[in-house]
Amino acid sequence: MEKRTVRVPVFLSVFGFFTLTGLIPGFQTDLNAQKLDVAYVPTPDFIVDKMLEMARVGPGDYVIDLGCGDGRIVIAAAKKGATGRGVDLDPQRIKEARLNAEKAGVAGKVDFVEENIFDTDFSRASVVAIYLFPDINVRLRPSLLEKLEPGARIVSHDFGMDEWQPDQKFGRMEQHSVCLWIVPAKVAGAWKGKVAGQNVQMTISQEFQKLKLAVLLKETTLNVESCSLSGKEIRFTAINPSTRGKYVFSGQASHNEISGVVQVYEGKKWSDEKWVVSRESSFPAKLL
Repeated sequence: MEKRTVRVPVFLSVFGFFTLTGLIPGFQTDLNAQKLDVAYVPTPDFIVDKMLEMARVGPGDYVIDLGCGDGRIVIAAAKKGATGRGVDLDPQRIKEARLNAEKAGVAGKVDFVEENIFDTDFSRASVVAIYLFPDINVRLRPSLLEKLEPGARIVSHDFGMDEWQPDQKFGRMEQHSVCLWIVPAKVAGAWKGKVAGQNVQMTISQEFQKLKLAVLLKETTLNVESCSLSGKEIRFTAINPSTRGKYVFSGQASHNEISGVVQVYEGKKWSDEKWVVSRESSFPAKLL
């Protein structure tokens, strides 16, 4: 494995480099930069393929790789029809990534910049790729949740996001794993509206993509049996304890409205009805 001495920051991509800070007791770090012996560790190509497969990368996607190394993830995404940007603090890696993009014939679809990942504007990305230490993932997590649009995908080689559990995980492959998160819409709060023409009130508490719902339909509290949130898509099933009627909700959340279709089952009869609720107030959601 290639070794050399370069100037690196305190926080740096595993895809680009492993730093020794934090690994050697008593090692003193400089918040700006300092010289450290490091090892360049590229992501294996079969893991790159799995990351892009799980993130469903294709035409129309804009992929940002935080800690891009030699650019292989962004270049592979471009070959699938996406556009993208790679970010790294090592100028040698950026130079190499640009040459690799030219060789792959995708230089017009990607760019690579020498930049600190904490300064990167990734708000336009539909996919963010990372190969970073867990503590750096957690430091990035608030910005990822706040700046990315609901439904954007975050895909990581090996390392997780602490209590934010992935929506999907694949591994281990030859001692590697891949995690996928879908940025959830912020739906925590009190909601009021109509279900099949009837008044409904809902309260939602939220921890990342996990929800707890209370539903009051007219004057009856429904028993919510299951619920899920994937990006803007919300689904849940509720039962009327008096009539045993079953309601299967599916909808799309925007900032202040959730709307969709509910399948209503009453005995052997069923129908598709519309439902829409508007936000009355917001509750704190554990998204940071």
